[in-house]
Amino acid sequence: MHGFDVSGAILQMSRNRVLLITLAVWVLGQGIKIVINLLRGKRFNFRWFLGTGGMPSSHAAGVSALATACGMEYGFQSGLFALAAVFAMVTMFDAQGVRRSTGEQAEILNRVIDDMYWHKRVEMGRIREFVGHTPVQVLVGTLLGVGLTILFY
Repeated sequence: MHGFDVSGAILQMSRNRVLLITLAVWVLGQGIKIVINLLRGKRFNFRWFLGTGGMPSSHAAGVSALATACGMEYGFQSGLFALAAVFAMVTMFDAQGVRRSTGEQAEILNRVIDDMYWHKRVEMGRIREFVGHTPVQVLVGTLLGVGLTILFY
C-alpha cells in the first residue's frame, strides 16, 4: 500500500503551467480591482481582493485563462479544452446573470431595510449587494484572461 506523497504533489503542481497561469491571471484581475477602486478615491478594503463583483470580472479572467491555457497546452481539439471552455461559459453566464440579479435584489432590499430603519419600524442588517458582474465586466475579464494567458504562455 502506497501513501500519498504531499511534497511530490506540491512539486507537480508547481510545474503545472495551466494552473500557475490561471492563478496568476486571477490574482492580477483581483489586483486590478484594487487599483481601480483606489483611483476612484475609495479607501483600501481587503474585501476587494477576496470579494466578488467589480471591474474586471476575475471569474471571467480566471476561467478564460484556464480554457485558453488548456487549449494551448493540450490542443484546442482536446476534450480537456472542451471541458474547460464549457466550464468557462457556465461560470461567465452565472457571474453576469444569476449572481448579478441577486445583487440587484439585495440593493432593492437594502433600500427597503433603510426605509424601515429610518421610520423606526424594524432594525435589520444590510445585505451584500456586489455579488455579480455586468456584461462589460465579464467581457473585459475574458479579454484580460485570454490576453494574459497568451502573454504568459
